[in-house]
Amino acid sequence: MLSHAEENYLKAIYHLSQADKSDVSTNAIAEVLQTKPASVSDMIKKLSEKGFIYYQKYKGVNVSPKGKKEALQIIRKHRLWEVFLVDKLQFKWDEVHDIAEQLEHIKSPILTQKLDKFLGYPRVDPHGDPIPDERGEIVIGKKVPLSEITEGKTVLVTGVEDSDSAFLLHLDKIKIALGTKVIVKEKNSFDSSMQIELSDKQVIFISKQVADNLLVTE
Repeated sequence: MLSHAEENYLKAIYHLSQADKSDVSTNAIAEVLQTKPASVSDMIKKLSEKGFIYYQKYKGVNVSPKGKKEALQIIRKHRLWEVFLVDKLQFKWDEVHDIAEQLEHIKSPILTQKLDKFLGYPRVDPHGDPIPDERGEIVIGKKVPLSEITEGKTVLVTGVEDSDSAFLLHLDKIKIALGTKVIVKEKNSFDSSMQIELSDKQVIFISKQVADNLLVTE
């Protein structure tokens, strides 16, 4: 049985290794978890002794097959709880991350199975991130930033690059959510801002920063 802290470290190491496709440094883990490198070193030793990670001095750390399987189950629980909080309890998508961080540590496979079934076996969470299945398999669909879409194209909003609450609140304000259909009407060559048309035919302007952080599929 892993402690809550050990699960948090394992999940962080997995996410960092996926982002960079390489071994993860102690400093990178410390930055993500907002702790001291010395504390990270102690935890790396514990997880290594339990067989959840590989560690080479001066090269970094990465998850073992056992660690990857465990990390994906933690991520699966987190994302299922986010779906539950948004779809069934009407939380907003910017409110659920911290609550799901607490719920992901519940150690009941039966509860996770029943939650998945109750929700209708969702494939993505409220932020568009894929949910691993019971076997830990994860399907990542092809998404691109809205800023890369050419004029005249119609796309569907399927995720966000930045799930910061301030950004999600901004999207709520301009009425953009997962599943929103967007037509790129015009791209401004001066500052790369965009004029887009939404599902309700409303035409709005968005900045390059917003377009960079909105993930879409054609």
